[in-house]
Amino acid sequence: MTIEEMQELRKDCGYSYSMIAEGTELPLSTVQKVFGGQTKSPRYETLQRLNRYFEYQQHIMRMNSRSAVKSEPLPQWLREPSAYHVKKKKQGEFTVEDYRNFPDDYRVELIDGVVIEMEGPHAGHQMIAGEVYRQIANYIKAEKGKCIPGIAPLDVQLDQDIWTMVQPDVMIVCDRDKFINGNVFGAPDWVMEVISKSSKRKDCVKKLNKYMEAGVREYWIVDPQEQTVTVYDFEHSRFPMNYTFEDQIPIAILEGKLKIDMREAKEYLYMYDEN
Repeated sequence: MTIEEMQELRKDCGYSYSMIAEGTELPLSTVQKVFGGQTKSPRYETLQRLNRYFEYQQHIMRMNSRSAVKSEPLPQWLREPSAYHVKKKKQGEFTVEDYRNFPDDYRVELIDGVVIEMEGPHAGHQMIAGEVYRQIANYIKAEKGKCIPGIAPLDVQLDQDIWTMVQPDVMIVCDRDKFINGNVFGAPDWVMEVISKSSKRKDCVKKLNKYMEAGVREYWIVDPQEQTVTVYDFEHSRFPMNYTFEDQIPIAILEGKLKIDMREAKEYLYMYDEN
């Protein structure tokens, strides 16, 4: 069944987005984006779940000889199998395959088999990350460098195993062979995370250790609320080095030739004003 056919049936039966989300166990935002036309190419798993749902509604309608019935949730045996198995697993048992089977808009990372939910990106977070990415991309392009800058969302299979998949806010990858099927397989050379109150422990402890152990050469932690940047130069055993949003900070893996001007990102700090 195509999206257009599902849309027609949805309208004929009067199914609301919330009814479909409840019946399919998909996030409401995913359903809204699919039927609102914002998501042009939904994930295969999402389409399968929606297809099973609408075909089941048609089956119920035929059985009851009615043109429309109330939205019925899918029985367990008709739900998308991988999603069912994911629910049966415990933290520490999840794999990259499970990670890839999460529906659209389930923003998660996978670290050592543990699924970690990610909050929706803050506007200031996005602007700061984007500004740093812009400076890096402009420099590498101007210098005709071989390294490739990246910005989230971009999957990084950090340990090259089945237990960890992360999405750094900004990264630099200098080994182009690490790009496989549109994702990064292995450790980036440079990583930056823009932290929030909810992600502080993850980014400052768990990810710090993971990045160091995986072979990331340099790790920056940007704290917009404290207006600080903490730099870990693992390659030269120089860490931590502390900076502010008033500084121009050298990127060590680029031999310090590029200095990120954090003053350019400072204008976005007003977005963190609680007033």
